[in-house]
Amino acid sequence: MALTIDGFEGSGTFAHGVHPPENKMFSTEMAIEVVPQPSKVLLPLSQHVGAPCQSIVKPKQSVAFGEMVAKGGGFVSAALHAPIAGKIQRNVVTTLPQGRRVEAIAIKSDGEQLEGDELLEEIFGGKWPTKGLEKYDPQQISNAIHDAGIVGLGGAAFPTHVKLMSNDKADIDTFLINGCECEPFLTCDYRMMIEAAGPIITGALLGARAVGAKNIAICIEDNKPRAINVLQKAADGTGIKIAVLKTKYPQGSEKQLIMAVTKRAVPLGGLPMNVGVAVSNVGTIAAVARAVLRGKPLTHRAVSITGGGILNPKNLLVAVGTPIRELFDYCGGFRENAARVISGGPMMGFAFTNFDAPVTKGTSGITVLTREDVAKSEETSCVRCGRCVDGCPMNLVPTKIALASRNKDIDLAQQYNIMACFECGSCAYNCPAGIPLVQLIRTGKGLIMASKKK
Repeated sequence: MALTIDGFEGSGTFAHGVHPPENKMFSTEMAIEVVPQPSKVLLPLSQHVGAPCQSIVKPKQSVAFGEMVAKGGGFVSAALHAPIAGKIQRNVVTTLPQGRRVEAIAIKSDGEQLEGDELLEEIFGGKWPTKGLEKYDPQQISNAIHDAGIVGLGGAAFPTHVKLMSNDKADIDTFLINGCECEPFLTCDYRMMIEAAGPIITGALLGARAVGAKNIAICIEDNKPRAINVLQKAADGTGIKIAVLKTKYPQGSEKQLIMAVTKRAVPLGGLPMNVGVAVSNVGTIAAVARAVLRGKPLTHRAVSITGGGILNPKNLLVAVGTPIRELFDYCGGFRENAARVISGGPMMGFAFTNFDAPVTKGTSGITVLTREDVAKSEETSCVRCGRCVDGCPMNLVPTKIALASRNKDIDLAQQYNIMACFECGSCAYNCPAGIPLVQLIRTGKGLIMASKKK
């Protein structure tokens, strides 16, 4: 499908990719609900890309809602803020769904908390101006993002102030807001676009001002017509364009998104800024608007609890640090045929069993698959069919990378550009032999990182 906007050269899609079942029906019509504030939260000091943040509180100290409890540990890092009012407990070590063991700040709830519709209104409600934003200079916007501890809410959790800042070495002319949400099952971004269009539009204008971009587009796949209509109305008169893109996985990946809209190819090992583009997720940019205009930090995020294995799939507004177990309880628990729980979606997510793990800033969803979903054929030998190559949006040869990783040949894996793989899972989805290509590639990357520490 061709783009429905003027001023951009892209065709609305990219080369390769796959078309997995969308499975959005479980939660797509479920409006965002506010989960009751937990009695205790765990805030991992390392829940973003970059250096862990550093605690600035002590046990028994009382903290207010939104108060900073940890500062960034470096330029590429992000602060943490209390999502509940309460008292600091002794630091603990928790295991994230990805298997990482990290130190975390524990806060026990103390006193009345902002709840329900009042909390939803406090975070997304009210008026969001689109005029007069020129009074905020780029550095002021970037500083507000930094102080609010905002990271990419699409799942990558990269500190947003690093992306949205003026850069003398990069001439950024285009700012893309990613609303594709191409990962199967997940729908929290979709609900954000419908229910929080105001802060998304305001945040897009502020983000573009921060990086100096003249062109702004909110990018949405064509399987989300309601979100397209809502944002078209909200963007009227602002100069923001709505880019309607072909539904294909992984359309929401930065490099593929940039190609689909601008026809610019980000070089291998390069960044979007190298081709004059900045990219931010819809939820992230809504948090930017709140930080800049209202001085409020990131304490909550939207999370999809979805899949055939959960009794009542929902889209939830959740305090960062809430035990994932409490989200399952709020959704009625598991069905009898529940078989696998994934942090994220089935293409890029991680299966896990520790339901006491906390929601982090990067938790976009939890997918509960059924026995039928996870049934698969036994792994067989590669038949050199090339379907993994056909699906790879980065033009890699996944089987060669996986074979090198399996044999612990990190030099060969690097020759095949293993680090260019962003683990989208298109290769594994296409593989008729059932080879765990993504897992092998992740193992190879781990070997490479371990070798650099020696």
